[in-house]
Parts: sequence; C-alpha cells; structure tokens
Amino acid sequence: MSRDALQQEPAYVIHRRPWRETSLMVDLFTLNHGRMSVIAKGASSSRSPLKAQLQPFQPLLLGWVGRGDLKTLTQADVRDGPALRRTVSLYSGLYLNELIQRILPQADPCPTLFAAYIETLALLAETSDVEPVLRRFEQAFAAALGYDFAWDLATDTGQTIRASHTYCYDPEQGIVASASAGVRLQNLPGDALLALAGGDYDAPASRRASKRVMRVLTDYLLQGRPLNSRSLFSHPKGKTT
Repeated sequence: MSRDALQQEPAYVIHRRPWRETSLMVDLFTLNHGRMSVIAKGASSSRSPLKAQLQPFQPLLLGWVGRGDLKTLTQADVRDGPALRRTVSLYSGLYLNELIQRILPQADPCPTLFAAYIETLALLAETSDVEPVLRRFEQAFAAALGYDFAWDLATDTGQTIRASHTYCYDPEQGIVASASAGVRLQNLPGDALLALAGGDYDAPASRRASKRVMRVLTDYLLQGRPLNSRSLFSHPKGKTT
C-alpha cells in the first residue's frame, strides 16, 4: 500500500457539497486525522452507492489516497449507529456538525472529542430533552480547543464558588468573581454554578446558567461567523426549553 493511502479510518460526514459534474466534496470528522475533506469521485452518479452511504451521523470506516489537504476517497464501509428520528435531535446533530466544521482546526486529531461526539449522537437519539446533552458536548468541544474551565472555581481569586454569590464569565479565564475587561457575562448565580460542577444540567437555574455561558463561549470561538443551524431551533418542532 502507498504511504499516502489509508484504510479503515473511523469517520463521520459533517458536510458535503457537489464537486464538478458527478462528484462530492465531503467534510469529515475522523478519529485519527480530525477534521478533513475528501473528494468522492462519481458519488453523484445514479450508479454509485456513495451518495446514500455518505450521510451525516452515519458511522463509517473510510479509506483515501493523496497528499495535501484534499484526499480522494477510495473506500466507504457503513456501520450501525443510532438514528436521529426526532426533529429536535436532527437539528441538534446539525448544530454539532456545524460547530465542528466552522471552528475545529483542520487536520488536528481530537480523539477525546470524537468519543464525545459518538456519545452525544447516541444520547440525542434517545431523548427529546436535548439541552443538557448539547451543553455537555459544547463544554467537551471547548475543552478540546483549550478553553476548558471549572464551574466551581473563580480563576481570578483562586477561590471556590460560593452559593450565595454571583459571578462573571470570561472566555479566556472561565468563571471569575469580578468584572474585568474580558468579562462578557455577569450575574451568574453561585448555586447554579455549583450544581453544574456536580453534573446537574437539568435544574432550571443550571440550564439557564449553562446556556448563557456556552452561548457566549461558542460565539467567542466563532469570531463573528454565523451558525445557520441555530435558526432551525426557531421552528416549532425544533424549539428547546
């Protein structure tokens, strides 16, 4: 086998689009190669099984050849995986894919995030209450990019969060006790932060606090780029509480 060829790489399709007359350009999230793109030659042809195989949320084992950033797909084996049948779960999956496509650096392996992605898809397939699932993935995503933080620690003071106090959030520092130049969010209840530190993403106060923080963090990571998938949640069937 050529040193430029690879086989049996676990991967998921995060986006695809037409390429020339009969092919597809497919953006992938892979276990060992991170985010990358391949050309699936002839995949738009009615005779090719690739168009049906290269679907989002479908576990795949792929092979490709080539040098540089753009490879040529040579193999696609489909594996069993959970199906996102609920509208809100489907929209949530599209949101995950768009986060990965727009923010994750290319060719940067993130095996821990890949495992979190698989787990998140499985959870989305089982529940209609997607908010806690999304919040946990967003934090795993941020951690993979170096923006992890502890819910129960004020980084500017080094002190543990107190339930009776309110706190701020700075994407560069995490939870902080005092407002400063980098603070983008204020009035976070200490009791809600402590609940989140204990893994409680379900209580109403925890939901509100985690959603506020993660929205600010993802917007910071996007650096002004839009997320089209967010508009899907304004649809009645896609609304989250």
